[in-house]
Amino acid sequence: MRKLYPLVFCFILSYSQVFAQNNLISANFQQANIHQLVTEIERQTTFHFFYSQPQFDSLRVTLNVNNERVENVLTTVFKNTSFHFAIDGQRIFLTKGRTITTEVATSFADRDASSLSSEQNLAAFTLGAAADKNVANATTENKIYDIGIKTNTFKSGNAVLAGYLRDIKSGEPIVGASIYVPETKSGVATDQFGYYSLNIPRGRHTLVIKGLGMRDARRQIALYSDGKLNIELQEQVTTLKEVKISADKVANVRRTELGVTRLDIASIKQVPAVFGEPDILRVVLTLPGVQSVGEATTGFNVRGGAADQNLILLNDMTIYNPSHFFGFFSAFDPDIVKDIQLYKSSIPEKFGGRLSSVLDVTDREGNKKKFTGSAGIGLITSRVSIEGPIDSNRTSFIFGARTTYADWLLSTLPKDYRNSSVSFYDINFNLSHEINAKNNIYLTTYLSHDNFKLNSDTAYGYNNKNIALKWKHNFSNKLYSVITGGYDRYDYNVSSDVNPVDAYKLNFNVNQTNFKADFTYYPSTNHTVDFGLSSIYYKLNPGSNQPLGNESLLTPDVVPAQQALESAIYLGDKWDVTSNLTINAGLRYSLYNYLGPHTVNYYAPGLPKESINLVDSVHYSSGKVIKTYKGPEIRLSARYSLSPDFSIKAGYNTLRQYLHLLSNTTAISPTDVYQLSDPNIKPQYGDQVSFGIYKNLKSNTIETSVEVYYKRLSDYLDYKSGATLVLNHHIETDVIETKGKAYGVEFFVKKNAGKLNGWLSYTYSRTFLKQDDPNAGELINGGAYYPANFDKPHAVNFTGNYKFTHRYSVSLNTTYSTGRPITLPVSRYYYDGAERVLYSDRNEYRIPDYFRMDFSLNVDGNHKVHQRTHNSWTFGVYNLTGRKNAYSTFFVQENGVINSYKLSIFANPIPFINYNIRF
Repeated sequence: MRKLYPLVFCFILSYSQVFAQNNLISANFQQANIHQLVTEIERQTTFHFFYSQPQFDSLRVTLNVNNERVENVLTTVFKNTSFHFAIDGQRIFLTKGRTITTEVATSFADRDASSLSSEQNLAAFTLGAAADKNVANATTENKIYDIGIKTNTFKSGNAVLAGYLRDIKSGEPIVGASIYVPETKSGVATDQFGYYSLNIPRGRHTLVIKGLGMRDARRQIALYSDGKLNIELQEQVTTLKEVKISADKVANVRRTELGVTRLDIASIKQVPAVFGEPDILRVVLTLPGVQSVGEATTGFNVRGGAADQNLILLNDMTIYNPSHFFGFFSAFDPDIVKDIQLYKSSIPEKFGGRLSSVLDVTDREGNKKKFTGSAGIGLITSRVSIEGPIDSNRTSFIFGARTTYADWLLSTLPKDYRNSSVSFYDINFNLSHEINAKNNIYLTTYLSHDNFKLNSDTAYGYNNKNIALKWKHNFSNKLYSVITGGYDRYDYNVSSDVNPVDAYKLNFNVNQTNFKADFTYYPSTNHTVDFGLSSIYYKLNPGSNQPLGNESLLTPDVVPAQQALESAIYLGDKWDVTSNLTINAGLRYSLYNYLGPHTVNYYAPGLPKESINLVDSVHYSSGKVIKTYKGPEIRLSARYSLSPDFSIKAGYNTLRQYLHLLSNTTAISPTDVYQLSDPNIKPQYGDQVSFGIYKNLKSNTIETSVEVYYKRLSDYLDYKSGATLVLNHHIETDVIETKGKAYGVEFFVKKNAGKLNGWLSYTYSRTFLKQDDPNAGELINGGAYYPANFDKPHAVNFTGNYKFTHRYSVSLNTTYSTGRPITLPVSRYYYDGAERVLYSDRNEYRIPDYFRMDFSLNVDGNHKVHQRTHNSWTFGVYNLTGRKNAYSTFFVQENGVINSYKLSIFANPIPFINYNIRF
């Protein structure tokens, strides 16, 4: 048997030499480090490298090669240096200061492999397998990565494996990817930074990695003690038989939370949108349980909640108005967005301040390896984005900007709106920097500006200004923190200068300065603990009316500013009780302080808050705590798996909201007023119980789910008849606090694979409010329940994509919903010699039902591997059937007669075309 060894090794070496002749590389290296050099060669060839990375820190490679053999490339790179290489079959060993030989010694052929010690065996076959004892970089599947301090045998007990998942081409973190260990049946998902941590037994393991839009991968590890393993994944190149949309085919079944939806930007770009630009919020509106109050608005309602009950975050910055161009475009640039998550039910403990949902949008960090960009040109908008490294593999940036040139389109609107104008722009700039292996900092900014007017002398404008700075620190593989500080400002105005004598400018703004510290701790395999604290300082200017220009005689009117401090602490634990049962339990405690300086009106107890019942006004000095609200918030959810593709879930949440939006939803003007909770206006409170069934079909290629929910609301603000919202110095006299209830059922079917893919959703939901306290003021509808302004019982959405080839595909989006409620004048009568109008009960009638169908044809450029740019075209029609959906309804008294009107913005099919380029 021993005599066969020389023949076997000679055969292996000769085969490897012949096979290596086909391992050619073409690349342009510019000041590349050893990791970039090795990664590119491994990507284009079948070679695997073994080396100690710290020894090559000083090496920088500038070289342009075309179809060159790898050994020739390495010879050129290492010429006149102390570095050496040796090729053994498909393995390449890199060393510094000493050379190694791969020739088979005669004595080796005569020895039995079993007689070699484990150390000698490793030296012979896996030289340099652990490139860095502290952090290993895993790029190949058929290699065993040693983690931790190596010993002759594996010790008993567990060890912690942690690290980052990144895109091999761009170095971007991969969010929401799953890392599963079949041997222990345990797994974890990466966070927004691509970070993961696994507490598993020491020994040999296989890691199964599935990332959104990435190729499924496996990594072999030998875990000796706590250590780090960074994993790089390649992008998934889909075939016509399989279009992957979800990171893990069974994520919807395995996830503990209910009512949580994660969207990827690839599927968002396939959904037709107005004027052809991909729109994140338009796609969110196709999900079950999510609706809008009308045509052309990006404000949305989730499970019977008001639009202001949604917390909208962009890189942890609060976006108060997520829309442009009358609501036709969302504030999020699709070219730089990385991850979108919508929480409708099981809202994580770290989020608070809103009753209905959290929309968490995260931008990309920017390509860490090379400069790239993209641009898009449409009929009314254009956009551009640029990204790249500042310091390779450590610092990167991404910049995106959009603007519009849409005045020509307004001339096609109905005659009464042809003399209108509109403009907007937004700018995103993000910077990420790795200080060292334990510390990263992230700077994110967002700036937007809108101006428009509708065939009148009145102009409207609003701005978002946001900045946030994050510091991520790894205390250990088990514990890390993210410290965030930021400033958010939203201001809006209405102005008119057509008549210089009474020219005016109305201003409103919301300012918040925030700080939060979030910690994640992995104490064991079965537990993931999140805890932290947060604080937000609000300063609101509810309105000021100032003269515009020197000739204006207008008397200034300013509503006093409001200040408050909202703080919270939280603790949550995800507990894998068994492989089938997982429980998420958390507690958040919020504390709200309404602060001076401010003058507070006090009214007689037991009587409505009206001017005639005012008994005192007290002025509080700056910094004085005027009123305090506080209380716990419970977050609880559980999942039980009946089979690998079938699970049931249940959840219960309580939430508090201290900020109110006072809005008339039938008004077109952006004159909404924000109001803080104070001694006269209580914070909103809500709780929700939900239950869901999740089942996947046909090898997990079809996802199905049914969720039911029931919500209770208290102290939600509605308005008295004839209420004045703008420049109201005693707003508490025109609002009423109501109780409410919302319930519904949501059906969802999603097909993830095949030429035809997409989703279908149906929602039945009801939302009712009630004001039955005679001491609180006006009784609405006699104290009975009445539909809320955003109550729309039925909603059906279908989004489908059909891919003919890699280059050609079509998309169809169909939406139907019940019309929202409205209060109508039903008769006229005469009283005291004058004609009066009698209105129906509150929200007794409805506007017409809503229906819209959109179609687009997507033409992708060629798929050549080596090309400077990649182009694509999108052609389509918005509102294909030309239905005249109501944008708003209003009533005008003309010549003593009250006439009703319906405004339809898109009353005809709107064709669009977009050209996109990536470079």
